[in-house]
Amino acid sequence: MKARLILKDGAAYEGASFGAPVSIAGEVVFTTGMVGYPESLTDPSYRGQILVLTYPLVGNYGVPDKKTWESGKIQVAGLIVSSYINTPSHHSSQKTLGQWLKEEGVPALEISDTRGLTLRLRDKGAILGKIEIDDQNVGAGLGRPRIKNERLKAGPALGVDFEDPNLRNLSAEVSIRKPKTYGSGSSAKLGTGKKTVLLLDCGVKQNIIRELVKRQVKVIVAPWDFDPFAKKIKFHGLLISNGPGDPKMCRETIAVVKKVMLRKIPIFGICLGNQILALAAGGDTAKMKFGHRGQNQPVGLVGSKKCFLTTQNHGFEVKKVPSGFNPWFKNLNDQTNEGIIHKSLPFCSVQFHPEACPGPTDTAWLFDEFLEKI
Repeated sequence: MKARLILKDGAAYEGASFGAPVSIAGEVVFTTGMVGYPESLTDPSYRGQILVLTYPLVGNYGVPDKKTWESGKIQVAGLIVSSYINTPSHHSSQKTLGQWLKEEGVPALEISDTRGLTLRLRDKGAILGKIEIDDQNVGAGLGRPRIKNERLKAGPALGVDFEDPNLRNLSAEVSIRKPKTYGSGSSAKLGTGKKTVLLLDCGVKQNIIRELVKRQVKVIVAPWDFDPFAKKIKFHGLLISNGPGDPKMCRETIAVVKKVMLRKIPIFGICLGNQILALAAGGDTAKMKFGHRGQNQPVGLVGSKKCFLTTQNHGFEVKKVPSGFNPWFKNLNDQTNEGIIHKSLPFCSVQFHPEACPGPTDTAWLFDEFLEKI
């Protein structure tokens, strides 16, 4: 099938289609991970993005059972690889990557020069783009679900080339619709009394929930705009999840976090949650040139010589650390903020993913740090 990836700056890449035969628009970004494509493709933080995988061989081990995914479906708008393998070999494989993409209606291209494409994105920054299959126009809002109680914003009309997903409230698109409870709430590792963590789902990865439940905590996963005080929900700590897009779109989440801070309830933010906590406390965020995506981002613990390898997936950063907070971690590649911690109150957050699925587990101890604050 004739297929092309076309960037807004005019660059075009011919490719072979191995996914769904549909044309889509999105933001073209790259990730440097060598493994973990099922987890990456189902990560809600990739909502609206055309993902370029820099590791050349993709599909080798097929697609595992849904219980290992990071959400219930593929979240990327499209996929670009250098060499697609349609003969997977792995004990957990249930289907090929191509079959999975077709079932979920997600286009994918095999393009030989993903290195050149990645260098272009690194030098120019994340670029809007589109995948065209057989010269089809990009459909209006193709593949985007209607949001309950919210009128869907108009997507690109037929014939319109590009769409910036960051102009949409992506967290509202991927968040859970009503609260759901996980875990027994056993106090075996938390001293006396049962502990409950309220998790605001802005696009949560399932392994965050698994890590909390593994530590015998009761977890209430709630929508991105859920106000626990209006609903009279009792909880001992708040976790603000990862998620896609611009944190400033999450105004309702920011308002809830401000209420929690006034009550001095322990707070832990992950990825987008780091940015939301900073905004709630009076800091500021900004769009990055090409973001951090992969499982090999080095971060340093501020004030020490300790370095951790981390999994990351974000295109925005904390640009201004709020008053009352100290920088907690920093990226050792570009010196950007990787976390904040309050000087005296139990509030902290990190820009990377301590649940690390896929990725190194260097920072899993942060979940224990959060529960100790509780």
